[in-house]
Amino acid sequence: METKETTATTVKNLDLTANPAPLGLTAFGITTVLLNLHNAGFFELGSMILAMGIFYGGLAQIVAGIMEWKKNNTFGMTAFLSYGFFWLSLVALIMLPKMGLADATSKDAMAAYLLMWGLFTAVMFIGTLRANRALQFVFGSLTILFILLALGEATGNGTVTMIAGYEGLLCGFSAIYAGLAQVLNEMYKWTVAPLG
Repeated sequence: METKETTATTVKNLDLTANPAPLGLTAFGITTVLLNLHNAGFFELGSMILAMGIFYGGLAQIVAGIMEWKKNNTFGMTAFLSYGFFWLSLVALIMLPKMGLADATSKDAMAAYLLMWGLFTAVMFIGTLRANRALQFVFGSLTILFILLALGEATGNGTVTMIAGYEGLLCGFSAIYAGLAQVLNEMYKWTVAPLG
C-alpha cells in the first residue's frame, strides 16, 4: 500500500500598498477644523463645509478605511469607515430637511446622535492607548468634542457650542499633524515630526 505525503506550502502575501492613515487623518482633521470654525462663530454653515463633509471628510475617509481593511488593520478600518460615514450622515441630517425629504432633527435627537458618537469615540480612545501619543490626543480630544457638542445641543447654550468649536479646532489640527507627520517621516526616512 502506497502512501502519499503531502506538504503544506505557506504563501505570504506582501502588502506593498501605501499607508492610508495620513489620508484618513488629514481628511478628518481638515473637515473638522472647517466645521468647528463655524461652531466657534467665525462663519455660517454653508456649502463649503457640506461639500467637505461629503467628499473629503466622508468619501476620502471611506477610501482610507477600505485600504486599512486590506492592510488587516481593524482599528484603522473601523475608525476611518465610521467617521467617513459620520460625515455623510451629518450632511444628510442637514440637507434632507432642506430638500423636503425628512423633518428637521430635534435638538434632543441631535444631542443623542452626538452623544452616541462620543461614546463610540471614547471606546476607540481606549484602543489608542496601544498606539502613539498623537493618535491618543486626537481620539481623546474628539471624545471631549462630541460630549461638548451634545451638551450644546441638549441645553441650547451657544457658549457651550462655541467652546466646543475651539476645542474642535484643537482636535482637527491634531489630526492634521498626526497625518502629515506620517507623510513627512516616511518621505525623509527619519522622525521629522514626532508622534510620541
